[in-house]
Amino acid sequence: MKNMYVVALFAIPLTISCTSKPTEVTHVEKTTTTPFTDTVKLDTFKVSLRETTSKGNALIFKIISHQGKEIYQTSIQTDAFLKANDNLKTERDKMKFLSNEVQYFFEEEHFLWPAVIPSEQADKNVPDKVFHNELKETKLNGFNYRLGTEAKVYIAWSVKENKVKVYYKL
Repeated sequence: MKNMYVVALFAIPLTISCTSKPTEVTHVEKTTTTPFTDTVKLDTFKVSLRETTSKGNALIFKIISHQGKEIYQTSIQTDAFLKANDNLKTERDKMKFLSNEVQYFFEEEHFLWPAVIPSEQADKNVPDKVFHNELKETKLNGFNYRLGTEAKVYIAWSVKENKVKVYYKL
């Protein structure tokens, strides 16, 4: 009888742990600070997943200035990231992959100090040559992010227009 109680103590928790559902991904967010609208003062960069499932999800990217004002927000659909990875079969794999994308979003390689170096010449991927030249003068920093597996957008702060603008597209 005593042995039966010991077996029950171990068997019940084991049964519960083996039959419970896998842990779902809850709110995924990452935040960092870096000079962006100013060469010294820190602005806040935030990225998060909009949904807790992969279907129809998006990365929400925001920049809040050192003055506390939201100066940039965009929604990046995650479908392109998922379609390019055929090996992601389960919902859990897809959400793990998207969570990793959030973690990767602010890797150092995405920050450009300065956005445009003085010797850099504008090419066909520069949508606004006047802004490109402004960045050479102001020496403000830039940031790039992916829109999928191939496309990238490079953004920086325009002092003249007082807003975030795209300065390069791949």
